[in-house]
Order: sequence, then structure tokens, then C-alpha cells
Amino acid sequence: MGARIITRQRTARELGRLRTGYSQPSEDPNKRPRPVKSRTWVVTSHAEHYVQAAAEQWGGTVERWQPQGTGPEQWRVITEAEAIDALLPPGDPLSQYNEMWSKGGCQRRCDGQRELISRRSCLCEAEHGEFWYQMPKGTVCSVTSRISVVLPDLPDVGVWRAETHSFYASGEWPSTVDMVLAGTGGKGLVPVRLRIEPRQRVASGMTKRFPVVAVEVRGLTPRQALSGPIPTSVALNPSGDTGPRALEAPRSSRPDYTARAEAGLTAEDVRDVWREARAAGHCAADGSDPLSQQLTEIAARRQREFEEDVRDATAAPPPAVEEPPVEAEIVPDDEPAGLWRSILTRAAERGLSERQAEAAFARLNEGLLPAEAGPERLAAFLAAMGGGA
Repeated sequence: MGARIITRQRTARELGRLRTGYSQPSEDPNKRPRPVKSRTWVVTSHAEHYVQAAAEQWGGTVERWQPQGTGPEQWRVITEAEAIDALLPPGDPLSQYNEMWSKGGCQRRCDGQRELISRRSCLCEAEHGEFWYQMPKGTVCSVTSRISVVLPDLPDVGVWRAETHSFYASGEWPSTVDMVLAGTGGKGLVPVRLRIEPRQRVASGMTKRFPVVAVEVRGLTPRQALSGPIPTSVALNPSGDTGPRALEAPRSSRPDYTARAEAGLTAEDVRDVWREARAAGHCAADGSDPLSQQLTEIAARRQREFEEDVRDATAAPPPAVEEPPVEAEIVPDDEPAGLWRSILTRAAERGLSERQAEAAFARLNEGLLPAEAGPERLAAFLAAMGGGA
């Protein structure tokens, strides 16, 4: 890779917007267009061929569109899709502020405590008090959430921006995104689905119906989404579809899934390898292919080993044999080192080696090694073996 300016922030080019509404001209030419909430996604862009590709993907008719204000003319399609499959790009794709806009641009942008343009404390709270958000729309800031996504089946490389002023989305979006970032560290792509979800709220005897944009992790279990950066091939094809859009690596470059399965400590580790191989197109969904059968055998073997280790660890100890005392370093029994020494002593009484004790501990603690465990898990394992902390 060539050189980069270290202090320059990298930003992906914005190709267009994903909107949840549009405007209809008023019958009175002196009145502003009337906003309409859409039950399906509206795709807009400066480039006609981007919007045309969106229409081919999700339906609808491409038309010229003039945004409100003095901006240049764009292209728009009101699609037939209530949900769109997308990818979260690397980094943090979510931005949230309380904002107030006018014809002159953004007048206020607040993080909830500090207004960033004037660099003062929250102006809305100072003017209207604690419940400022109950004031009429347009007199105070609106909560604004923006998320950038990649649409893998549309032309060009860049991001599309979805924006909402929904109170509910402002709490749900960061919950989903932050959980994913905690697992991936902001590295790699994450498959998601943006879905317009109709909701209903009853308050003060009145029923209000409104749409909320939900951000869902697509095609992955929580274990997969939180276990680290997701391989690009899995992010592009999380369902394991073997259709024409599946990106299957050449067999010569296929990972050694068997070796990775053999390195797994538990049957669930082996199943994770199979899921990854299936998502990459190397295993059949029904498990009838040779690789699936090999991984199934390894998983069964790991399960048998787990059950044997549990039996050995919890079985009654053989008669004690008195041995001469051995001088040893004094370690408190309630610290990890002291607990592990007690575990090894108990394991030796049952004829288990240190390696077998480590393997049994890892299988009982979802792959966690004793050296990484805290005193609570070590004490619980020792209790299961018949010892005490």
C-alpha cells in the first residue's frame, strides 16, 4: 500500500440517500409541498444510473426530483421494498445529534449537553427547561440519527446515508451498532438489514401509528456477530446462498477447515467452523458433503471427550496415598494461582495430567483457559471436582 497522510481523516464518498418519505405538491401553488411518510424505501442520488440500479433491484419508477431548497436536481425512485440488505462499513457508521435547521443551514447541533456551534450548554434546555423536547416542532432541536451503509449490489464503491428523526430509532440504532462494534472492534464489514417497521403507541386515550427504521444484523447469530471481525466472504454472503451471487473461493484457496476444527476445544467450536464453511459455499446446508461429514465426526469426538472429562473430574477419588511433605511456595487459596494449584492436586488424585485438567476446564467454560479465568470460575471448577476453595 502506498503512503497516506497520517493526520487526514478518511471518509467514504456518499453515493446517495435512503429516505423514508417524500413530498407531494400542494393543490394550492402558494403552499409548500406536503410531506408524506413512505411505507417503502425511497432512494435518491445525483447519479441516474445509481437510482436506475436501485429500481431494478427493489422496483419502482425512476424520476427526476428537485430537493427542497436551492440544491441541484437529482434522481429518485420510490421502491417497493420495505427492507433493504446492506453492510455496515468499517469504523463507526453512526452519527447522532439534536439539531435545528433553517434555510441558512444548521443553526444548532447539540450532543445533549453542549451545543457545538456556539460552544455553550444545551440551548433548548436553557430556553424551555427540562422538558424542552415537548415543545412544538421547529421551535427546538430534533433528534437526528444518521447511519452510513454499503449497498453491495449497486454500482460504485461508497456509502449511502439513511437519516431519521425518530425518538425510538435514536435509542435502538446505537444499541445495535455499539454491540456489533464491541465484537468486531470496528474492523471489517457487517451484514445488516434496514427495515421500515410500522408501530403503534397508545397514550392519553389516543392511538398513534408511525414507522420506525430498524437496523437488524442479517444472517448471523449473536455468537458470530460478537466473536470478532467477520470475514468479507461471510459478510457478503451470510446466508450461505449458493446462487449466482454467492462468492465462492476457488477450491485451491479454501481454508483448511478440518485443521481448524481439530484445533477447537469444544463441539460448539467445531460447529462454528462448519457454519463459516457453509457461509463461504464449501459445505451443503443439509450436511451431505464430505467436508460436513468430517466436521460432524470431529464435533462428535469433542463431545465425547467433554463428557469423559466431566466424568473424570467429578468421579470419586481413589484412596489417598500418604506422601512425604514437599516444600512449596505459599500462595493464598482464594487467589487464581492457589486455586489452580488445588485443582492440579485434585486432578492428580484422579490420575489426570495438567493438560487434561486444562482441557476439562476449557470445555466446561466455553473455551476459556485457566490462565485467563478469574477466581470465581476456578473455585466453581474445584468444587465440581470435589474440592473446596
